[in-house]
Amino acid sequence: MEKNPEAQETLDETREACCKGACESSSKKRLADDIIPHILNLYGSRATPSDFEIYAPNASFEDPLMRAQGLKQIKSAFYSLSKVFSESRIVEYNIQENMLSPKNHEILIDNKQYYKFFGRDIDVTSLIKLYVLEGKIVRHEDWWEKKPLLNRETVKLPLMGRIMELSRRGSMLATHVMMGFGKDP
Repeated sequence: MEKNPEAQETLDETREACCKGACESSSKKRLADDIIPHILNLYGSRATPSDFEIYAPNASFEDPLMRAQGLKQIKSAFYSLSKVFSESRIVEYNIQENMLSPKNHEILIDNKQYYKFFGRDIDVTSLIKLYVLEGKIVRHEDWWEKKPLLNRETVKLPLMGRIMELSRRGSMLATHVMMGFGKDP
């Protein structure tokens, strides 16, 4: 059996590159790979109790309509989607993962969401920001139209920002009561 010297040289170069770590990046699993399927279930109105295991017990969730504090309120927020919308889902997304420190990550999900409300189609461009500490989400923000959430730090009049924060908390508390205080279905 005759060996092709060019093929052997290419094989040797490939082995050398892999040994130096060049092949590691393609086989290394990102933290987002474990979290994204659960996020898609939450936004797709098909959440199960196991989908919430990605959150720390004291995690927070905030979007322009509500501000949830703790896992039970987060459950109420996402379980309520199927009660309000006949359809909901993330239809397109791109992910960027940033390591802030070895145990602290930021996952940015640039996405398009689709909702159906009383027969009307609603498309929302969004930036979901997940702050992950030791593998669990501690903060989940959903910026509609990719605009920062309005609060006392992001508006010109801090009093107006505070009123907006209180309105989101009130909306969450009403949702929490209607959804049975975060009980799993």
